Amino acid sequence: MTELIVPRRFCGPPDSGNGGWTAGSLAALDEADAPDDHRGSWPPIEVSLRQPPPLDTPLDVTAEAGVTTASFGGAPIATAHRVDRTLADVDPVAPDDAASASSSYPGHTFHPFPTCFACGTAREEADGLRIFPGPVGEGADGHRVAAPWTPHPSLHEDWHTYVDEHPRASVAATWAALDCIGGWAGDLTERLMVLGRMTARIDDLPVIGEPHVVVGEGRGRDGRKTFTASTLYDADGRVVATAEHTWVAVDPALFGGRVPSSD
Repeated sequence: MTELIVPRRFCGPPDSGNGGWTAGSLAALDEADAPDDHRGSWPPIEVSLRQPPPLDTPLDVTAEAGVTTASFGGAPIATAHRVDRTLADVDPVAPDDAASASSSYPGHTFHPFPTCFACGTAREEADGLRIFPGPVGEGADGHRVAAPWTPHPSLHEDWHTYVDEHPRASVAATWAALDCIGGWAGDLTERLMVLGRMTARIDDLPVIGEPHVVVGEGRGRDGRKTFTASTLYDADGRVVATAEHTWVAVDPALFGGRVPSSD
């Protein structure tokens, strides 16, 4: 048994963990499926968030029958396991177009969780990721959004887990970068949603200090569920990582979220 702690810096809603960072941290503890060199290719790992991840709280992590589980007080918070299916990459967007789109980020007008580690407008440089996706057109099943992102040195992966002369962002930070952009590609401006499930494949950990582009797209709805996807590209246009998400509409009061003004 080991432990997982979500520090307050990595919150999503004000009092619980960012879904992508939490999911990525748990995926990194899936020793059976993680590459020996974390910079290597990761298979698709699916993480289901069962309850809001508590902050600054040790979670017990166990592995059984191919499933890695983070629990608190005996109740599962999140589970992770490998899946044998192909994740479809989101088509790329040029860096200049992503930068232009970011100026139209809906979160500048209204944000349900302004302190979110990944996309919160209240987070400072070198603290949050400040990934602010704006619209870049329509896809087959929903909106397409994009944003630039340059990993900060504070996001570095543990040097003991990979071999490379360049510092790389951590597995958890990579998952976080792929997270909220999916929500903005969905219907986050219309109703409050939280991440229920995320499946991610990492081809290469992103280089610290190198410009990247992250692109998201909507992939349909079913009742309270919204389906989206996202892909992270490096400065040379190569795929770094891809994710697919399932979001669940919730009561804002249960998560400390804001709602749009009725004015």
